[in-house]
Parts: sequence; C-alpha cells; structure tokens
Amino acid sequence: MSRPQRIALFGGTFDPIHAGHLRSARAVGRKLGLDRIFFIPASLPPHKARPDMAPAADRYRMVRLAAAGRQGWTASPIEILAGGTSWSIRTIERMRRRFPRARLFFITGADAFREIKTWREWRRVLDSCTFVVTTRPGADLAASVRGLGRTFADRVMTLGPGEAVLEAELRPGRILLLPIEALAVSSTAIRDRARRGESLRGLVPPAVAAYIKAKGLYRPPRRLRTHR
Repeated sequence: MSRPQRIALFGGTFDPIHAGHLRSARAVGRKLGLDRIFFIPASLPPHKARPDMAPAADRYRMVRLAAAGRQGWTASPIEILAGGTSWSIRTIERMRRRFPRARLFFITGADAFREIKTWREWRRVLDSCTFVVTTRPGADLAASVRGLGRTFADRVMTLGPGEAVLEAELRPGRILLLPIEALAVSSTAIRDRARRGESLRGLVPPAVAAYIKAKGLYRPPRRLRTHR
C-alpha cells in the first residue's frame, strides 16, 4: 500500500523571498521526503504588515520566480486571492479540502513559531497538521517551543542528522524540530540593501534580484523637483 502524498505549506510575507527560505524548504523536503511544497505569500500578514510592504502581486511573482524549475515547488496565490488578513487556520482548512487524503505539513522558522500563541486559533492550527520548525538566525529551536504547555510540549520531536522518521511520527499535532545550518540573511536586510541600490547576489535567486531592480522595489520614491 502506497503512503499518503506528503504536502507542505510554507507561508510567509516573503518580502522578499530569500536564500534562507529556500534552504529551509530544501532541508525539510529532503528530510521528510515531501512530494510538494506550496510557497504561500500572505495577502495581509496579521503580525508583519508594514506600510512600505511590497504589493502582494509583486511578492507572489518573486515567489514564482524563486520556485520556477524546482521539482515539486509551487507558488500558491491562495491567500492573495482570498484577500484580507491571512490566517493560517483558514489556509490549512482550504488546502485540506483540496487534498483530503494527503499528509499536510506546515513549515515555519523558529522565530515565527515562538509567537505561535498569538496566532488565530493556535491550538486548532497545531492540531490540524504536522508542524516542522527550522533553525533561524537569532532564534533557538528549543526556546521556540517553551511555554506551549504539557499538552503540546509532549508532542515535540527533534529530528537528528541521518535519523529516519517513522510514518507514525508524522501524524497531525506533531511538532518536529529540524536543526539546519541557517543563513545569516533576512528580508529586512535585503530590503535595506535594495533601498541603497546594493547588490543582492547570494541573498536572493538571480531572477528575484533582477525583478526587484526592474520594478524598483524597496527604493524610496523619487522626489519631485521644485522650481523656485
């Protein structure tokens, strides 16, 4: 009997998507033998909305460029098409209806997961799929799960190098910690470099860097000349 299809949801602002996101996706995909990873840019992120945030259409196009040509990677506009505030629980429910027989995973970084209790219906979110929490610079994996309480703390499992993961360990409600060699890169730093007109080589895929430059993303608006 074949195993269920393994599908991961990787949501975020992706402003812009960068090499750190891609490294996390590759590591999780290899470790868990994922069949598909959906990169899901938020329409309006509940925790990271900023007045200078790049338009949702541009963030989605950058994700498409980053995922292009990579087997099993797909940019999904599901939250952008839904509009409004992007709640993870709603996205998970929509994807569950789309893939009722699949095993769903939710990829997130340790920095985001340590704020899990601020997420809408966070208990339902954790019960609805298998979470995979990856290393992020400045965010300790162990610290990211502190404060969950015994109910959820007892579900935490660290995936060691070369360690096989049993099918039973992948049930909904599990929280898998995956240590990876995190890149010291952040969307904030990339936006700052783009604002100054500096190179983004090695920080984002070349196609994404070219898109940022062509669209003038993150650059300050040109001041209108005044005549005296």
